[in-house]
Amino acid sequence: MKILISTFLISIFYNSLSLSNEIEDCSAYSKLSPKFLKCKTGNFITDTKNYQKKEWSEEKKKVNKLKKGILN
Repeated sequence: MKILISTFLISIFYNSLSLSNEIEDCSAYSKLSPKFLKCKTGNFITDTKNYQKKEWSEEKKKVNKLKKGILN
């Protein structure tokens, strides 16, 4: 039962990550509405996360390679 629950929670976690990578079109809202500001903030956060993943992936590979070299 614990394995089933763990698998379920992990699948929800990964699905939520994949949904967060999408950028929403904010042009449907008025520029003065709270929904527009919420949409723009969400897009800014998503853009920042994607940028960090892209820029730091090479450095992470270098660190992992160094760790592997030290441990072997």
